[in-house]
Amino acid sequence: MNIRVLKYFLAAAQEENITKAAEILHMSQPPLSRQLHDLEEELGVKLFERTNRKVILTNEGALLRQRAEEILELVEKTKADVSQTGNISGEIYIGSGETEGIRTLARAIFYTRQKYPDIRFHFYSGHAEDVADRLDRGLLDFGICIEPANMSKYDLIKLPTTDRWGVLMRKDDPLAQKKAITPKDLLPRQIIATNQAMAEGEFSGWSGGLYQKYDIAATYNLLYNAAILVEEGVGIALCIENVIRDYAENPLCFRPLDPSMNVGLDIIWKKHYVFSKAAEVFLEELRNYIPKDLHSK
Repeated sequence: MNIRVLKYFLAAAQEENITKAAEILHMSQPPLSRQLHDLEEELGVKLFERTNRKVILTNEGALLRQRAEEILELVEKTKADVSQTGNISGEIYIGSGETEGIRTLARAIFYTRQKYPDIRFHFYSGHAEDVADRLDRGLLDFGICIEPANMSKYDLIKLPTTDRWGVLMRKDDPLAQKKAITPKDLLPRQIIATNQAMAEGEFSGWSGGLYQKYDIAATYNLLYNAAILVEEGVGIALCIENVIRDYAENPLCFRPLDPSMNVGLDIIWKKHYVFSKAAEVFLEELRNYIPKDLHSK
């Protein structure tokens, strides 16, 4: 199995038609069919269910598609990292959930690009488990995570900001009259909760054991969709402050938790990770921008 054959496989998976995939790849259909058949023989599994009009991925084919996309993404990232010549350039990949802490990175990115305009940044949005997984597989250079987290595999810089947890609700909700939301306030309500495993443990401690009694109507990964559910009356959402902005026309509002639940933020990277030159200069800019007493090393 090589990179070229993986590209052939992905083209067939995307088009769901061998003839159309061959046209896109600028090759004839018989050689492409033969390459895909040889790939199935090599792996010892059937990758496609074939009909008269199209091909459909099997479960094994769907898994290979996911892995092939990750492999090709990593190949392109590696090529960009090692092929720098002349001026410092390259691609930097950062993963993060939705947080106001991105502002600190945004300022460091601004100053980095003032000095090195050929450096480009790519953001991946996802919760902590997604970000850590992509870091571990080399698909990201840096990640932002919410404390507490297992940092044994990572180096880090603490960001000079914290996130405050609270509840997103409609402005006409009776709870909007309160300055802060207590654990008992949530008992009779339908709740939209983050699907991060870490957050459930934190909320369980905050609620004094009431969390297991809450009516979790839905869970979310990114807050934008959850905000629409709140607006449409599905429930109220446990979330981080300032992700959804409060303005006059916005039908939603945020109220903090009582007792308060504030969490620190870290930018992390794998220990012993070999940075590209672009990632090195960005990390240097970040270290200069953030107070030294927040650095891990």
